[in-house]
Amino acid sequence: QLTLVESGGGLVQTGASLRLSCAASGRTFDRWAVGWFRQAPGKEREIVAAISWSGRSTWYADSVKDRFTISRDNAKNTIYLQMNRLKPEDTAVYFCAADKVIADIVQTTTRQYDYWGQGTQVVVSS
Repeated sequence: QLTLVESGGGLVQTGASLRLSCAASGRTFDRWAVGWFRQAPGKEREIVAAISWSGRSTWYADSVKDRFTISRDNAKNTIYLQMNRLKPEDTAVYFCAADKVIADIVQTTTRQYDYWGQGTQVVVSS
């Protein structure tokens, strides 16, 4: 069983930055592809960034490209999402999720993710 716990959310103004963290426990964290997702009120959950288990490959949704950066420190069992130039439309609950993989790939298919955190709220005021 892999447990994921997000932290770092909060209330910020437009243009500010936040760094979210996703701490994993329960199993060794290598060989897990990880994604960051978000869900705004009344909207479906969407993937915003993904990273391969080695960290060599990353993927971003167009809406966050050039503003968000996903990274990981496998020695610390932690994934990060650095969010810069935040906009009101970034307001959502942010979740991290993990998918056990063999190949060093990014995973962008939501249903492939096996373990999910509880989420952390991000509110960007205008």
